Amino acid sequence: MRVLCTAMASPSHGRALLPLARALAGAGHEVTVLTTEAVAPVFAADRITVLPLLPPAPPPPDGSPFDPAQDMSSPDHPLTALLAGPYARSILTILREAARRLRPDALVRDGMDFAAVVLAEERGIPHLPLPSGFLNLVEPAPLLPALNALRAEAGLPERTDPESLYPHGRFDFMPSAYSFARHRGPVLAYRQTTAVEPGGALPPWAARLPGDRPLVLAALGTVLPTFGDAGRNVPLPPEATDPARTLRTLVAGLSRLEVTAVVATGGIPLTGVTPGPYLHLTDRIPQPLLLECADLFVTHGGYNSIREAVRTATPMAVVPNFGDQPHNARRVAALGLGRDLGPDPDADAVAAACHGLLADPALTARLRAARLAMLTLPEVGRAAADLTDLVSGGRLVTPRVPA
Repeated sequence: MRVLCTAMASPSHGRALLPLARALAGAGHEVTVLTTEAVAPVFAADRITVLPLLPPAPPPPDGSPFDPAQDMSSPDHPLTALLAGPYARSILTILREAARRLRPDALVRDGMDFAAVVLAEERGIPHLPLPSGFLNLVEPAPLLPALNALRAEAGLPERTDPESLYPHGRFDFMPSAYSFARHRGPVLAYRQTTAVEPGGALPPWAARLPGDRPLVLAALGTVLPTFGDAGRNVPLPPEATDPARTLRTLVAGLSRLEVTAVVATGGIPLTGVTPGPYLHLTDRIPQPLLLECADLFVTHGGYNSIREAVRTATPMAVVPNFGDQPHNARRVAALGLGRDLGPDPDADAVAAACHGLLADPALTARLRAARLAMLTLPEVGRAAADLTDLVSGGRLVTPRVPA
């Protein structure tokens, strides 16, 4: 079986695809990932063909209307309108050329990739989106007009079913009872892996962290550090909080607690605050590994991070910023898996929330239940057989294991 995959936007999208791509390649299938220069390094350690031919999605034009109450679920949100319109048109030619050469039997697409929907319909092959915070956020019905406009331009018939956005279902790494998707539909669910980086290990200094205090991991994700005052000259999304300020707040709040804290800065310089003596700053850390022994996770609320915390039963204090993160934070709170601190808490609020979460035995019990539900899902290696069944005309049956 030949499988064409797409991944765009940020390295986190590549990491969401990586377990699926590995499972397919490990089962002997031909896997090609069409991606951007920024995401391509995610696959460098794997024997997967990578074509970094996709352009990065440009920011919305200056002066694009923005409603603070509007999230990416609206087709009028500047980023959503860009992805479902000009950006999809710009990459469809690239996808077509890759498909002409590779002759794929199936597509595993980025949740933000609308062009791949058109390509799959042109070629008559199944397509499934990879686990996606963006796709969790959106309802398919409002996006149908934009998708039908792309179809019309390609000479394809319009569709009336909103679920034509993912007619064969979608992949996820979360049990159904803990789904973060606003729109429920067929899902092929597998348990979240804890081995994202092959040969990954914690740095030697981690073994010297004090063990007589709760261990807290705080991380800003891979996208947020590229914005604002972080030194990368990338403009902030209109709804985003400056990441340098967020970092200062987290460090100040955690420094007030009797904890050992590891803060992954993403390379953002820390200014204006002095870390406490039990707070360790690092540019990055193998997050899934450290979560295996962390007592609390202070997170931006990206969907990869949420799943990793559920997999390890780690309580979450979520400081959401933009995109799907506010939705994820609300869902974490609704499920009783942590607290939503809002996008711009002060240091006192961070300290108080973390103190409360560390002292909540009921929270520990709820997270244990979520982890057990995660462990009932099949491991991701099953995805190769499932996709083969789908390509050969088998029906999508889910869930195979109660969740």
